[in-house]
Amino acid sequence: MLINLSDVLSDQHKTVEETVRLEMEEIRMKSGTYPIISKEPVHVRVEHIRGKELLVNAETRIVVAIPCDRCLDDVKREFVLDCAKHVDVGLSDAELTEELDESNFIDGYHLDVDKLLYGEILSDWPVKVLCREDCKGLCKVCGQNLNTGSCNCEEPGLDPRMSVVRDLFKNFKEV
Repeated sequence: MLINLSDVLSDQHKTVEETVRLEMEEIRMKSGTYPIISKEPVHVRVEHIRGKELLVNAETRIVVAIPCDRCLDDVKREFVLDCAKHVDVGLSDAELTEELDESNFIDGYHLDVDKLLYGEILSDWPVKVLCREDCKGLCKVCGQNLNTGSCNCEEPGLDPRMSVVRDLFKNFKEV
């Protein structure tokens, strides 16, 4: 969703405040595509600070389905997004100072709400997702979800390349 910023960038510097619909239906990353299960409208407020500096605030709540890292069941992960960006649309990304944020979500006189929120979601994306702390994962032989039941597969045992390490532990085991 694009928001017109011509009012806030004009000489009158009127504050732009809108509630818009998030158009994004899924999160696409190199690791996969994750569907957005539910989303709330996005409340956006853009204020003029000085020159071409703007303060962009956006608030929303979305729920994304992410597969568990052990058993691959979908886990609902809620993202509560409340971001505040201090940008200068007159500067390129190479000219930014420490107190200013990137403004790649602003193109000319338009603010791309989806691009702004996508960056916020990426920075808040979890490193590891588990359906529960004691998730047992999948059987290494047949692929059975061990949280829902056991399988009749035999334990494959240790890798034969690790026999030297196993023998070391046997020899130096405290009694």
